[in-house]
Amino acid sequence: MPLADGDTPEGPRPAPGPASGTTGAPEPGHVPEPGHAPGSGPGAARERASASAPTPVPACTPTPTPAPAPDPCDGPRRGRPRSEGVEQAVFDAVVGLLEGGVPLGDVSIERIARTAGVGKATIYRRWSGKEDLLVELVRSIEPPDPELPGTSVRDDLVMLLEFMRRRGLAKRTSALLRNMFAQMQAHPRLWEHYHRTAIEPRRRRGIEVLERGVATGEVRADLDLDLVNDLFIGPLLLRTVLQPDADLSPDFPARVADTILDGVRPRP
Repeated sequence: MPLADGDTPEGPRPAPGPASGTTGAPEPGHVPEPGHAPGSGPGAARERASASAPTPVPACTPTPTPAPAPDPCDGPRRGRPRSEGVEQAVFDAVVGLLEGGVPLGDVSIERIARTAGVGKATIYRRWSGKEDLLVELVRSIEPPDPELPGTSVRDDLVMLLEFMRRRGLAKRTSALLRNMFAQMQAHPRLWEHYHRTAIEPRRRRGIEVLERGVATGEVRADLDLDLVNDLFIGPLLLRTVLQPDADLSPDFPARVADTILDGVRPRP
C-alpha cells in the first residue's frame, strides 16, 4: 500500500509536541487562552513580574503632639528678650526695682536677671559686675559726653561746662538720678567705681583742654592746671549739688569761662 503523507515505515508519524526537556505543561483543568501557549505571552510576563515585585509599604506620617496648655496658676511669664534689647531690658529691671523701693544694696545680679527675664551669664557677658552695670545705667540717664569743637580753648571749656549744666538739670528733674546718687555715696565701692570710670575721665578731659591752651598761648604756663580746672567746674558743682535751686541759665557756662579766662590768660 502506498504510504500516506506524514507516515513512516514503522507507523503513523506522531503529532508535533513540545521539545524534550521544556517546562510549562498545563496543569489539569487549566484552559489556556485561545491563540496563546501556556506560560508565554505578555500577560504571563506581567504576572511573573507582579508576583516577584515587593509589596509597597505606605508611608507613615507622624502625628504632631500638641503643646501643653499653659497652667493658669503659673501667672504671666516674661519671655527672654531678643539680644538687641537685652541692655534695655536689664536697665528697665534695675529701674523697676529701685522705683519699687528695693535698696541699692539688695539689687543683686541674680535679682536683676530674674526681673529682666534673662540668665545671669547674659548679664556677665556685657558687664563685669553689679558696679559696672549700675554706673553704665547712670551714664545712660545722664546727658551724653559732648564732642568738643576744637576751635579754641574757650569754646571747648564752654562745651564742657554746658555738659555739667545739663547734667545738673537732669539730676534736678530725675528722681531716679537723685536716688541713685544718694545711695551710691553709701556704697564706697560703687561710688569709687563711678568716680574712676565717669568722673575722672571727664576731669582729665578738662585738664587736656587747658594743656592745649598753654601750648597755644591762651593759658599761662606758670599755673597749676589742676587748680585752674577746679576753678572752672566749681561754680557748676556749687549750683548743682549744694544749691540745687540756684540759677542754671543757658548763658551760665559762657559767663564762668570768660570770667576765669580773664585771669589765666598770659599777661602782656
